[in-house]
Amino acid sequence: MTDTTTTTTEVAAPRPPLLKRLVRSRTARAVTAAGLVGVLLGAGTVAWRTDTLPFIAAPAPCWDTFDDALTERVFGDRETVAETQRLGNDPNSRTAVFGQCRITGYKDEEKARAAKQLTVQVRRPAGYGRQDVWPAEFLGADMVPLGSGLPGMVSPVRAWLALPESCTGRAGILSAPAVVDLASGDLALSGAVPERDRKDRAALAEAVVAVTNGVLRELGCSGTYPAPVPDKLAGLVGWQKAEPGAFCGVEGLSAPAAYRDSLGRVRVGPDGGAARTCEAGGRYPPGYLRLTTVVDPTLAQIFADEADYGGTRLDRTEGGPEGFGSINVTRGVYLAQCQTGEVAFVIERREAVSSVAGKGANLIRALLPKYVEAEAERIGCGPIRLELPKVLE
Repeated sequence: MTDTTTTTTEVAAPRPPLLKRLVRSRTARAVTAAGLVGVLLGAGTVAWRTDTLPFIAAPAPCWDTFDDALTERVFGDRETVAETQRLGNDPNSRTAVFGQCRITGYKDEEKARAAKQLTVQVRRPAGYGRQDVWPAEFLGADMVPLGSGLPGMVSPVRAWLALPESCTGRAGILSAPAVVDLASGDLALSGAVPERDRKDRAALAEAVVAVTNGVLRELGCSGTYPAPVPDKLAGLVGWQKAEPGAFCGVEGLSAPAAYRDSLGRVRVGPDGGAARTCEAGGRYPPGYLRLTTVVDPTLAQIFADEADYGGTRLDRTEGGPEGFGSINVTRGVYLAQCQTGEVAFVIERREAVSSVAGKGANLIRALLPKYVEAEAERIGCGPIRLELPKVLE
């Protein structure tokens, strides 16, 4: 990332003129000249022949980022229609920005049946404590690092890239960095067809960088992110049999004996990115149980509310890094001050997990302390020993 300094103090872009607010799509640009007749006549300009009108190119969708080449890589040769919201200040923050763009690809020229839709959002994501589903959607086990020093991740159906703080301002104590995220398709479809997944993931990786650079221009910030190299992305993340003694790829961690049959399959994301996630159990994604370690200090802040107020307070024993957390029957969160900054350890039960004879102990209580201890040692943060609150009989 080259130097990104704010070149204007006003984040909100001026409202584009009427001609630039016409529908942004390849189809719309093809018929713009004909549509200009009515516009110019209404403005008092006489024009008898459309071929004498000046050509005025409409901007590409999503803040002038989705040109025809990128649109074709994401949507194929489908007809597309786009809706773009003007970027502006978050009314609840002086530094955050917000905006949304949506592109829909249709199966037929009449646009009667949608075939694919891509939603782009510019926002500061929140964690579970604020009822935000962002972590569930954008920190899945199928997400891999974008590479090339890009602060983001991508899967066949989701992608995100953080905006530089020099452009959007520093995140607060309890807020995450501003990001550009892309969503296309059902999370459960990721991993269904590897050949298609590779193509879709490569297209989303290219798209999220292109859109983020467009957002930087729209906000008046200098600098651009380098293009990703899809061929160098980590391999697709597939399901495999859970390894005894190294549950979710963490040495020294085992699933509780009563739950091993239900958690016999895992999908483990790679290291090297902002987060590493493991999903366990279930016949289809996203699995019954999710274990996430967020090593990016700023991104870890999306779990700060949950760590503080999400349940019964967690305490650590003497020694090891400072930290705090909470636990309830479906989720446990612990934030530790590691050498590299704050790290979030999260265990979430997404669906009921059956145990042998239905007599297994609470899964979150049984697994969280061991997960934090073993995972902290794996990433070089430990030793961390958690003291669980006693359960009243």
